[in-house]
Amino acid sequence: MADGNIPITKAGVESIKRELKHIKSVERPKNVQDISTARDHGDLRENAEYHAAKEKQSHIAGRISLLEDWLARAEIIDVTKLTGERIVFGATVRLEHVDSGHKIQYVIVGEPEADIKKGRISITSPVARGLIGREVGDEVKIPAPGGSRTYEVLEVEFVEYVIDAEPGREG
Repeated sequence: MADGNIPITKAGVESIKRELKHIKSVERPKNVQDISTARDHGDLRENAEYHAAKEKQSHIAGRISLLEDWLARAEIIDVTKLTGERIVFGATVRLEHVDSGHKIQYVIVGEPEADIKKGRISITSPVARGLIGREVGDEVKIPAPGGSRTYEVLEVEFVEYVIDAEPGREG
């Protein structure tokens, strides 16, 4: 795995810990049972269920390794202790598209917790890199696939986002 610390919020660490617990206590035991059941079906050379279960076992082991690595290298940033109008890691940023007036909100987080569908963007993303260091009232050009877009920074606040529901559950 890569060296160096990974900036992450407290909520991000909690989410990773929950996913790791779920994988170890639910997914991995189920996979072990699936392998055992498939093995009972006989000839393993032509047993698709067995090969699929073994492949899943490999994916589960890889995910556990990745999550444990992230936790080992996590540099937890307490967003609630940050203040100011300058955009930094952990900021919740409200933007307005200068041309359309469309408003959007992002939380700048560590790579392991980024989820664009939930408005959480990685500190390493082009959007976050364009926003870092900017302040309320600034206009920012953000590169986009169809050409750059200009946004005005409306608000910068520092609040911990709410972590997701248990893996595999709605919420």
